[in-house]
Formats: sequence, structure tokens, C-alpha cells
Amino acid sequence: MNTELLWGQPVIWYLFLAGVGAGALTVSASMFLRGGDDVRGMHVETARYGAFIAPLPVMIGSGLLIFELGSFEAGNWFRWINLYKVMNLSPMSVGTWLLTAFIGFSLIYAYTFVPNAPGLPNERRYPLRRLLCWFAIPLGVATAIYTGVLLGAMPSRPFWNTPILAMLFLISSLSTGIAVILLARAIHGKVGADADAERHHHYSGYLLTASDVMLIGFELLVIFLFIMYAHLTVGAVKEAVSVLFAGNLAALFWLGVVVVGMLVPAAVELIYVIPKLLYQRAFKAPRGVEIAMPAAILVGGFLLRYVVVVAGQITGPIGI
Repeated sequence: MNTELLWGQPVIWYLFLAGVGAGALTVSASMFLRGGDDVRGMHVETARYGAFIAPLPVMIGSGLLIFELGSFEAGNWFRWINLYKVMNLSPMSVGTWLLTAFIGFSLIYAYTFVPNAPGLPNERRYPLRRLLCWFAIPLGVATAIYTGVLLGAMPSRPFWNTPILAMLFLISSLSTGIAVILLARAIHGKVGADADAERHHHYSGYLLTASDVMLIGFELLVIFLFIMYAHLTVGAVKEAVSVLFAGNLAALFWLGVVVVGMLVPAAVELIYVIPKLLYQRAFKAPRGVEIAMPAAILVGGFLLRYVVVVAGQITGPIGI
């Protein structure tokens, strides 16, 4: 096996942060549209968290990616500008313009949630925000998928060369997007002063938590398909995925990603979701749970990218 790691922590953090930001934007827009036509909106507070969070991780992750490309080396400060000099269908070119569009769009979307924003009167705020939401969802999904396509576009790396990887990163991005919004809500801890606002707050928490449980279930299914696809394929792909069953990466994957990042949070969240889902009881998880479970999901999301990036490099390349 080739143990030289050409892509290290900056790329891993980029894939994770870009996924979190893309997921946060998608979830924010979805929650806002689901809130109804009321100007206040049932889920507007939850959408606001996602809107303010979304641009930051993508901007930080993109900066780390530029750093990995060597643009911060002496004499190469503006090397990253070369990414904008070419427009084609290569993964790097598409990704450059996609990330640029995401950052600009998400900043505009977040601006619509700024109270008393200059140049944006209240009568124009809601229609503009609603219009932006319809574009935010496909843009967020495309950005989340791109983080998997970037790796899957390398046929010489058998661990990455599967269409299932893009789907895995998409679902993980949505799950971590929900997690970061839940974590921000829990840390902020402030609920509206009136009973109606508190009811909306808890109902939004229920929707996010129930959706997260469902996404974790899909994520486990995609991981199963990823492994089965590899084992049904002869040669290098099957051999590459074998690193998930032996060695340090295996322990990190099954314990860190699957158990800590998926099974434990899903099991705990179900404890609070099932009474509301089956018996219409009030949904209210302790604040410690509201902080610990999203944090575990975020840790699992990062470890998933770590395992994928490292495994793809120590098991390749192969001749093409």
C-alpha cells in the first residue's frame, strides 16, 4: 500500500466544513419554506440560525483548500486567482465557481435575517427571503454533493471511485447541518418570551431531531451499500475497502463514525422523538442532550471525511 498522504488535514477540514455549511443552508431554507406564509413564520428562528451559520464554515473551508494548493507560500500569494481563469467541466473549475456562488448567495440570504438591515425594508424582506430559499436548497445540495464528486472523480483511487460516495457525503452534510443548527439553538438557549414562540421553538426542535434520525438511518444504509458495492466488485476496489475491517482506520470508522457519530445519537434522539411521534406528547429534551448529541454527530461527520480521505490515499493509486 502507498502510505504517502498528499492530502492532509486542510482538505479533510474543507470537506467537513463545506458539508456543514451546505447542510445548514439547505436545512435553513427548507425550514423557512415549511413555516407557512405568515411573515413571522413558524420556523423562522430556526431558519435564522442556519442562515447565519451557513457561509462561515464554507468560507473557512475554502480558505483551507487554497492553503493546501500552496497559495500562501512566499511568492505565490495570488496563485488561487488562476482557478478563475479557466471555465470548463473539470471538478476543480466547477467547484471553484460553485463555492464562490455559494458564499455570495449565502451571505445575501443571511443578510435578509439581519434585523433592520439597511436597504431592506420589512415589506421587501419576506418576499426576497422566500425567493432566495427556492434557490438555496438546490445550491446547498449541489455543494454538498460536490464534496463527494471531488474525490469520486479520481478513477486511480479505487476507494473513492464510486458514485455512492457523493450520496454518502450529501446525507452526512444534511445531518451535520441539522446538528450544527441544533447545537447553536441549545447553546444560545433563548426562547421567545410568549408561549406561542416557545411552542414553535420546541416543534422546530422536534422536526429537526426527527429528520436527523431519518437521515442517520439513510446514512447507515448508504454505508452498507458502499461496502456491498465494493465486495461485489473484483480487484482493487474490494481490496481498498478492506481497510475498513482491519487496522487503525477500522477502529476509527466503526467506533468513531458509526457508533459515536450515528448509532448513539440516533438511539438517544429516538427516546425523545417516539413519544411525540406516537403519542403526541410534548417534545423537550434536556439541554445536556441537546448539546451532546449534535456534537457527537459533528465529530462523526468529521471522522467520516478523515477516514475516507486517508483510506483513499493509502490504498492507491492504481494504473488507469
